[in-house]
Amino acid sequence: MPFLEQALILLGTAAIVVPLFLRFGLSTVLGYLFAGIAIGPVGLGLFTDTETILHVAEIGIVLLLFMNGLELEPARLWEMRRAFLGLGTAQLAFTSGLVVVAAHAIGLALPAAIVVGIALSFSSTAFVLQLLDEKNELATDYGRACLAVLLLQDAAVAPALAVLPLLAGRAETAPGPLERKALLAVAVFLGLAVANRLVVRRLFRVVAATRSRELLTATALAVALGTAFAVGQLGLSMALGALLGGVMLADSAYQHELQASVEPFKGLLLGLFFVGVGMSMNVGLLMSRPIEILGLTLGLTALKAAVLYGLGRWFLRSSERACGLAAALLQGGEFAFVLLTQAAEQGIVSTHVRELLAVVVSLSMCVTPLAFGAYLRLRHRLRATAARPFDTTGFESTPVVIAGFGRVGQVVGRVLQSKRIRFTALDVNPEHIDFLKRYHAALFYGDASRLDLLHAAKVADARVFVLAIDDTEASLRTAALVRRHFPHVTILARARNRRHAYRLLELGVDRFVRETFLSSLELAADVLTELGLPYSESREAVDSFRQHDDHLLRNEAPTREEDLRLEARAELESLFARDAKQR
Repeated sequence: MPFLEQALILLGTAAIVVPLFLRFGLSTVLGYLFAGIAIGPVGLGLFTDTETILHVAEIGIVLLLFMNGLELEPARLWEMRRAFLGLGTAQLAFTSGLVVVAAHAIGLALPAAIVVGIALSFSSTAFVLQLLDEKNELATDYGRACLAVLLLQDAAVAPALAVLPLLAGRAETAPGPLERKALLAVAVFLGLAVANRLVVRRLFRVVAATRSRELLTATALAVALGTAFAVGQLGLSMALGALLGGVMLADSAYQHELQASVEPFKGLLLGLFFVGVGMSMNVGLLMSRPIEILGLTLGLTALKAAVLYGLGRWFLRSSERACGLAAALLQGGEFAFVLLTQAAEQGIVSTHVRELLAVVVSLSMCVTPLAFGAYLRLRHRLRATAARPFDTTGFESTPVVIAGFGRVGQVVGRVLQSKRIRFTALDVNPEHIDFLKRYHAALFYGDASRLDLLHAAKVADARVFVLAIDDTEASLRTAALVRRHFPHVTILARARNRRHAYRLLELGVDRFVRETFLSSLELAADVLTELGLPYSESREAVDSFRQHDDHLLRNEAPTREEDLRLEARAELESLFARDAKQR
């Protein structure tokens, strides 16, 4: 089948199935899974090579981890060490231990039971992070705990694979000692930190100076995929490498612009990954042995949920957060497919066990969106006994957002800072960012006329939006977006000239200051005083003229279209004529 035809079928099926699932209150992940089943080998049979699709779609997981890394500043990642080492390690140990006991009790040999226990103790990074991100839960306490557990699981991939040759009785073919892997991971982290400071940030500074959005997107994708590939070549997890690459850029001024650039690619490729998982499900095996497979699926999800809930109560000190942790991580992960396949090739587990558990893991993924949706619907009952803490994503929201940190925005920012009022500033000039970032933490590179960047800057939580962008068209685009999507936020705008003020009025922005108007009035008052008029009379004349001009601007709105068509000189003559008529 030609590539274009394949792409059309994939996109068309997703466009039909996913909205239907959303219409009935189900998750997009579940929609992608069923779309994959429908067009896969057991459905319409339109696709048979599911492995290729899964390999391509793994890029989506890499981008997902990169974006989550952008949300984790190194200091915040250090704060997660307790959940990473404590909760993550405890979850793997308890879950794998209980599964080993259960598998050995039902007849599996001890080596096979150990492999099954390790494989099923892992959760799905792609599923969990997509669900949390979709519901805006990733920044909650239990969301960060989920991320810590998944990070520990990613770090445990290499040791888990190293165990297989030992279980197969071929210790001589095993990889190097685990100590060597740990030292290698530390060396990789330090190497990435140095490369980030000396190369990557300078590269982004050069790219940002070009003002090319396409070039910035290409650079962001290159950094994300390049970091993952380099770490993967060293025998570590590619997902872990992508996350570290994001962490290195989390405290940079380009954080939110990178997120906005990578987001569309991440969402599309993750959807393709879930479609591939749906295609690979052995529905025929499920139909032939439904009771056994459904029983194993329910047993696995119930066991993992119980372990996670118990650990969550201990580490998170809240039944609500513990329930969220259990609902999000109760499924098997994509790593189980890899581990069970390699174990079958080395003769540790049979092909029948591998196929059976692959279906169980896939079904547990289908169960997760349902369980997580039920948790979200019932969460208000749990909140009767536990209050939810305030959520943050990378930085706390501020009462003021300043779009454009040039001459006007800088003065506003300095006044706010003098009164110790926190604000968030957005600007597309990298020179402003590099200098002012040292003095204000919430200053980011980005085009404020992009809705995704406005969401990332938490405009929804602000009280005042200061529109101080120098470019008139960008200013008007931003004003339209803020008025449409954040109508509760007060807009105070800078107008470059009279025409700009007219167009702001058309958009419903009626609180603005014309750039040179007030300074010109001050100069006119000084001229009158210098000519001998008393100061009070000079001020009265200027105030009267200001009111007159504001009346012309706002109350003769129906005639302003004619003014906009006039050349500058003709417009000036028209204004002088109106002044004379008023006098």
